[in-house]
Amino acid sequence: MARATLTISSKNYSSWSLRGWLLCRMAGLDFEEKPVDMGDPNARQELLLLSPSVLVPRLSHDGNEVWDTLAIAEYLHEVKPDAGLLPADRGARAHCRSVSGEIHSGFYNLRSALPMNLKARHASFKIFSGARPDVERVRAIWRECLTAYGGPFLFGEPTMADAMYAPVCTRFRTYAVPLEPELQAYCDTIFEWPLLAEWTEGALVEEDEIAELEVEF
Repeated sequence: MARATLTISSKNYSSWSLRGWLLCRMAGLDFEEKPVDMGDPNARQELLLLSPSVLVPRLSHDGNEVWDTLAIAEYLHEVKPDAGLLPADRGARAHCRSVSGEIHSGFYNLRSALPMNLKARHASFKIFSGARPDVERVRAIWRECLTAYGGPFLFGEPTMADAMYAPVCTRFRTYAVPLEPELQAYCDTIFEWPLLAEWTEGALVEEDEIAELEVEF
Protein backbone atom coordinates (compact mmCIF):
# COMPACT_ATOMS: atom_id res chain seq x y z
CA MET A 1 0.00 0.00 0.00
CA ALA A 2 1.34 3.46 -0.94
CA ARG A 3 2.29 5.74 1.89
CA ALA A 4 -0.32 8.36 2.80
CA THR A 5 0.30 11.95 1.75
CA LEU A 6 -1.02 15.18 3.22
CA THR A 7 -1.02 18.19 0.93
CA ILE A 8 -0.36 21.40 2.85
CA SER A 9 0.66 24.98 2.16
CA SER A 10 2.57 27.53 4.25
CA LYS A 11 3.43 26.38 7.76
CA ASN A 12 3.63 29.98 8.89
CA TYR A 13 0.30 31.19 7.53
CA SER A 14 -2.02 28.23 6.86
CA SER A 15 -4.20 27.43 9.86
CA TRP A 16 -6.12 24.77 7.91
CA SER A 17 -2.90 22.99 6.97
CA LEU A 18 -1.86 23.03 10.62
CA ARG A 19 -5.17 21.50 11.67
CA GLY A 20 -4.96 18.70 9.12
CA TRP A 21 -1.35 17.97 10.00
CA LEU A 22 -2.07 17.85 13.74
CA LEU A 23 -4.96 15.47 13.16
CA CYS A 24 -2.80 13.10 11.12
CA ARG A 25 -0.03 13.14 13.70
CA MET A 26 -2.48 12.67 16.58
CA ALA A 27 -3.93 9.67 14.76
CA GLY A 28 -0.48 8.12 14.42
CA LEU A 29 -0.79 8.03 10.65
CA ASP A 30 2.37 7.38 8.66
CA PHE A 31 2.24 10.09 6.02
CA GLU A 32 4.39 12.25 3.82
CA GLU A 33 3.98 16.02 3.65
CA LYS A 34 3.29 17.31 0.14
CA PRO A 35 3.60 21.11 0.06
CA VAL A 36 1.87 23.05 -2.69
CA ASP A 37 3.78 25.64 -4.69
CA MET A 38 3.07 28.98 -3.02
CA GLY A 39 3.76 30.63 -6.35
CA ASP A 40 0.55 29.04 -7.62
CA PRO A 41 -2.11 31.80 -7.74
CA ASN A 42 -4.79 29.34 -6.62
CA ALA A 43 -2.77 28.42 -3.54
CA ARG A 44 -2.27 32.06 -2.61
CA GLN A 45 -5.94 32.88 -3.12
CA GLU A 46 -7.00 29.98 -0.94
CA LEU A 47 -4.61 31.00 1.82
CA LEU A 48 -5.92 34.56 1.66
CA LEU A 49 -9.51 33.25 1.99
CA LEU A 50 -10.33 34.60 -1.47
CA SER A 51 -11.00 31.29 -3.19
CA PRO A 52 -12.41 27.96 -1.92
CA SER A 53 -10.05 25.97 -4.12
CA VAL A 54 -9.73 23.17 -1.52
CA LEU A 55 -6.09 22.55 -2.32
CA VAL A 56 -5.19 22.12 1.33
CA PRO A 57 -5.30 20.21 3.49
CA ARG A 58 -5.92 17.12 1.41
CA LEU A 59 -5.26 13.62 2.68
CA SER A 60 -4.53 10.77 0.28
CA HIS A 61 -4.76 7.43 2.08
CA ASP A 62 -5.47 3.88 1.00
CA GLY A 63 -6.85 5.00 -2.35
CA ASN A 64 -9.08 7.66 -0.78
CA GLU A 65 -8.90 11.43 -1.24
CA VAL A 66 -10.20 13.41 1.73
CA TRP A 67 -10.32 17.20 1.92
CA ASP A 68 -11.91 19.61 4.38
CA THR A 69 -10.45 19.51 7.85
CA LEU A 70 -13.49 18.09 9.61
CA ALA A 71 -13.84 15.40 6.95
CA ILE A 72 -10.20 14.47 7.56
CA ALA A 73 -10.86 14.35 11.31
CA GLU A 74 -13.86 12.06 10.95
CA TYR A 75 -12.07 9.86 8.40
CA LEU A 76 -9.11 9.45 10.73
CA HIS A 77 -11.45 8.66 13.61
CA GLU A 78 -12.85 5.82 11.50
CA VAL A 79 -9.50 4.37 10.43
CA LYS A 80 -7.76 5.02 13.77
CA PRO A 81 -10.57 4.65 16.34
CA ASP A 82 -8.19 4.12 19.25
CA ALA A 83 -6.26 7.35 18.63
CA GLY A 84 -8.58 9.40 20.84
CA LEU A 85 -9.48 12.06 18.29
CA LEU A 86 -12.93 12.05 19.88
CA PRO A 87 -13.72 11.45 23.59
CA ALA A 88 -14.97 8.05 24.69
CA ASP A 89 -18.13 9.41 26.32
CA ARG A 90 -21.01 9.98 23.89
CA GLY A 91 -22.01 13.32 25.39
CA ALA A 92 -18.43 14.56 25.34
CA ARG A 93 -18.10 13.36 21.73
CA ALA A 94 -21.15 15.38 20.77
CA HIS A 95 -19.75 18.42 22.56
CA CYS A 96 -16.35 17.96 20.90
CA ARG A 97 -17.91 17.69 17.46
CA SER A 98 -20.04 20.77 18.11
CA VAL A 99 -17.21 23.09 19.16
CA SER A 100 -15.02 21.74 16.36
CA GLY A 101 -17.75 22.37 13.83
CA GLU A 102 -18.33 25.87 15.17
CA ILE A 103 -14.73 27.00 14.64
CA HIS A 104 -14.69 25.25 11.28
CA SER A 105 -17.75 26.97 9.87
CA GLY A 106 -17.65 30.39 11.50
CA PHE A 107 -15.40 33.05 13.01
CA TYR A 108 -14.67 34.66 9.65
CA ASN A 109 -14.08 38.08 11.24
CA LEU A 110 -11.53 36.62 13.65
CA ARG A 111 -9.66 34.88 10.84
CA SER A 112 -9.66 38.03 8.72
CA ALA A 113 -8.62 40.42 11.47
CA LEU A 114 -6.06 38.13 13.10
CA PRO A 115 -4.48 36.07 10.29
CA MET A 116 -2.20 33.28 11.42
CA ASN A 117 1.44 34.33 11.39
CA LEU A 118 3.72 32.29 13.64
CA LYS A 119 6.73 34.51 12.97
CA ALA A 120 5.06 37.74 14.09
CA ARG A 121 4.57 39.16 17.60
CA HIS A 122 2.74 42.38 18.45
CA ALA A 123 3.18 43.99 21.85
CA SER A 124 -0.34 45.35 21.45
CA PHE A 125 -2.92 45.15 18.70
CA LYS A 126 -6.29 46.85 18.27
CA ILE A 127 -8.94 44.31 17.28
CA PHE A 128 -11.63 45.86 15.11
CA SER A 129 -15.12 45.74 16.57
CA GLY A 130 -16.44 43.16 14.14
CA ALA A 131 -14.00 40.52 15.40
CA ARG A 132 -14.53 41.08 19.11
CA PRO A 133 -17.66 38.88 19.37
CA ASP A 134 -15.68 36.05 17.78
CA VAL A 135 -12.91 36.46 20.35
CA GLU A 136 -15.45 36.45 23.18
CA ARG A 137 -17.14 33.34 21.80
CA VAL A 138 -13.82 31.48 21.69
CA ARG A 139 -13.17 32.48 25.29
CA ALA A 140 -16.62 31.17 26.29
CA ILE A 141 -16.09 27.84 24.51
CA TRP A 142 -12.73 27.35 26.18
CA ARG A 143 -14.09 28.22 29.64
CA GLU A 144 -16.98 25.79 29.24
CA CYS A 145 -14.76 22.92 28.10
CA LEU A 146 -12.04 23.46 30.69
CA THR A 147 -14.63 23.67 33.47
CA ALA A 148 -16.52 20.59 32.29
CA TYR A 149 -13.55 18.33 31.58
CA GLY A 150 -10.84 19.65 33.89
CA GLY A 151 -8.13 20.47 31.32
CA PRO A 152 -5.33 20.75 30.51
CA PHE A 153 -6.70 20.19 26.97
CA LEU A 154 -10.27 21.12 26.09
CA PHE A 155 -11.57 17.61 26.73
CA GLY A 156 -8.92 16.54 29.21
CA GLU A 157 -6.72 14.71 26.70
CA PRO A 158 -5.90 15.97 23.19
CA THR A 159 -8.80 15.63 20.75
CA MET A 160 -9.81 17.01 17.38
CA ALA A 161 -11.05 20.12 19.19
CA ASP A 162 -7.50 21.02 20.21
CA ALA A 163 -6.33 20.58 16.63
CA MET A 164 -9.11 22.93 15.52
CA TYR A 165 -8.36 25.60 18.14
CA ALA A 166 -4.55 25.41 18.17
CA PRO A 167 -4.27 28.06 15.40
CA VAL A 168 -6.51 30.34 17.46
CA CYS A 169 -4.06 30.05 20.35
CA THR A 170 -1.26 31.14 18.04
CA ARG A 171 -3.33 34.06 16.77
CA PHE A 172 -4.02 35.23 20.31
CA ARG A 173 -0.30 35.09 21.05
CA THR A 174 0.69 36.87 17.83
CA TYR A 175 -1.75 39.73 18.40
CA ALA A 176 -1.42 39.98 22.21
CA VAL A 177 -5.06 39.13 22.91
CA PRO A 178 -5.50 39.30 26.71
CA LEU A 179 -6.71 36.11 28.40
CA GLU A 180 -7.63 35.25 31.96
CA PRO A 181 -5.22 32.84 33.70
CA GLU A 182 -7.14 29.61 33.02
CA LEU A 183 -7.39 30.37 29.31
CA GLN A 184 -3.77 31.44 29.10
CA ALA A 185 -2.86 28.15 30.80
CA TYR A 186 -4.71 26.32 28.03
CA CYS A 187 -2.83 28.25 25.36
CA ASP A 188 0.44 27.49 27.16
CA THR A 189 -0.47 23.79 27.07
CA ILE A 190 -0.94 24.07 23.30
CA PHE A 191 2.35 25.96 22.88
CA GLU A 192 4.18 23.28 24.88
CA TRP A 193 2.56 20.47 22.89
CA PRO A 194 5.43 18.69 21.09
CA LEU A 195 3.37 18.45 17.90
CA LEU A 196 2.82 22.21 17.72
CA ALA A 197 6.46 22.82 18.58
CA GLU A 198 7.48 20.62 15.65
CA TRP A 199 5.18 22.47 13.24
CA THR A 200 6.37 25.86 14.52
CA GLU A 201 9.99 24.89 14.00
CA GLY A 202 9.20 24.30 10.34
CA ALA A 203 7.29 27.58 10.09
CA LEU A 204 10.15 29.64 11.48
CA VAL A 205 12.59 28.46 8.82
CA GLU A 206 10.12 28.89 5.99
CA GLU A 207 11.39 31.35 3.40
CA ASP A 208 8.14 32.29 1.71
CA GLU A 209 6.66 35.62 2.70
CA ILE A 210 3.17 36.63 1.71
CA ALA A 211 2.97 40.41 1.88
CA GLU A 212 -0.81 40.42 1.71
CA LEU A 213 -0.92 38.79 5.14
CA GLU A 214 1.43 41.32 6.74
CA VAL A 215 -1.37 43.86 7.05
CA GLU A 216 -2.62 45.29 10.34
CA PHE A 217 -6.39 45.72 10.49
